Amino acid sequence: MKEGTNIPSFVHMGESFMDIHYLGTAAVEGWPAVFCECETCTKARKIGGKNIRTRSQVLIDSTLLVDLPPDTYYHAIREQIKLSKIVSLVVTHSHQDHFYPIELIMRGEPYAHIASESSMLTVYGNDKVHSFFNDAMKQDDSRNLKDRICFQEIHAFEPFSTKDGYDILPLLANHAKDEKCLIYIIKKDGKTILYGNDTGWFPEATWAHIANIHFNLVSLDCTCMGEKDGTYHMGLPDNIAVRKRLEEERCIDEHTQFVITHFSHNGKLMHDELVKIAQPQGFIAAYDGMTIRI
Repeated sequence: MKEGTNIPSFVHMGESFMDIHYLGTAAVEGWPAVFCECETCTKARKIGGKNIRTRSQVLIDSTLLVDLPPDTYYHAIREQIKLSKIVSLVVTHSHQDHFYPIELIMRGEPYAHIASESSMLTVYGNDKVHSFFNDAMKQDDSRNLKDRICFQEIHAFEPFSTKDGYDILPLLANHAKDEKCLIYIIKKDGKTILYGNDTGWFPEATWAHIANIHFNLVSLDCTCMGEKDGTYHMGLPDNIAVRKRLEEERCIDEHTQFVITHFSHNGKLMHDELVKIAQPQGFIAAYDGMTIRI
């Protein structure tokens, strides 16, 4: 078990778990930011460890991938993930730190030699993600990609199920104004999570669909770290307000775990500094490679 994970050292026979593996926890620029010379990025380079953050991505139970940033290849190497075994890819929105579709061409021959019995990879996303996917596929249509990857367009508030057994409800996010960005309720085997980034304060239509659903884990956007936003991303003050609203909606209890992720270097807090302000408020500050079991 990796240091800092929240996976118990024993399991009860017959009990089902869901593992949420945070592969990357940074915003679009990464941390340290790719071209940045600011004090925060300089310090992160020097200290290293949990202060090095790649673009945000989550893997659930080794089969369901949420988002496809440019750092996916590195995540697979670092965490020893067999990407050929991923069955479902759920995309939140089309921004390149969440969807880098040209990488999907690498699933075809001669870039990938995959056993014929391997499952088809299904990509789920909104209409803009679908358009970007199609554009990427046009870059190379001669390598059996149709036998290895397909797309299913999804829409806010219309539930769907993946072939690996997840029941998913897309919810409308408060993010890019030219796109219907999505966050997700993900359910399997009696476990339910709310995956909430990228987004500011949830639209009321989203709150209406959240009401009375009990969550085992809530994962929230905390791009602004200690500062408030609410209109495009969130910071810890927004996260606290979301938690209060979830309490009012009877969606959580004392066992619900809260995780914050998707951090920008403009928030200026090193990991340990973030933990000091987040932990007393009941939030787990995610870091690259962290796994939580619920």
